[in-house]
Amino acid sequence: MRPSISVLSFNIHKGFGYRRRHFTLYDIRDQIQKLGSTIVFLQEVVGENGRHRKNLENWPDASQFEFLADVIWPHYAYGKNAIYTQGHHGNAILSRYPFRSWENIDVSTNRFERRGILHGVVEVPGSDRELHLICLHFDLFASGRRKQVDRLISRVRSHVPSQAPLIVAGDFNDWPQRISRQLELELEVVEVFEELTGRHAASFPSWFPLICLDRIYVRGLRIDTVEVLKDSPWTKLSDHIPIMATLKIE
Repeated sequence: MRPSISVLSFNIHKGFGYRRRHFTLYDIRDQIQKLGSTIVFLQEVVGENGRHRKNLENWPDASQFEFLADVIWPHYAYGKNAIYTQGHHGNAILSRYPFRSWENIDVSTNRFERRGILHGVVEVPGSDRELHLICLHFDLFASGRRKQVDRLISRVRSHVPSQAPLIVAGDFNDWPQRISRQLELELEVVEVFEELTGRHAASFPSWFPLICLDRIYVRGLRIDTVEVLKDSPWTKLSDHIPIMATLKIE
């Protein structure tokens, strides 16, 4: 039997709701634990913030990715991208499967947006092939995104065997929806929502999602289901809403 893998991708906005009015990290943990996804791709995850630790009474002692992983996801990887006086944040992958390896690649194109590609390799029970996972958050500006797409393509070509199953998920900031065609041609991936529904999922802003920023691309996996979590309480937990997919290794 082919292993079934449930995948969640979520920009958590550093644990704050829309416009940063409420600290929502505890609610985020409760909700993603209820889903119990096999693999969780997270963006804008805080590794450390001294100012929040001082000013927020319920700021967790652990990093946000450790706090969210809790007892549900025993394996995780974190890519530190933005580093500032009070701390740092970046991307994270939470996994029920053990990591064989992981690496964070700096793909920043300017001093205002520090971006990275977090590439992990996990062992999947019941499969004889390693599963490659890439979590990312691309630039707001098109010129930077074009360079980052090229870096992503180069990384996959050089580090992911052609027969290995691959998931690339995150916040692509692709407002004009131009990235998918290039990735399909260059990497032979498909975007899960576009494949099943004919369009990308609208995931931003959370209170009234109209823009398709968050994506899940796959290669070597069958797509069974896709879902946008657009109901309460998800609309109040971040400025994005999460997207999900259920997959099977071919």
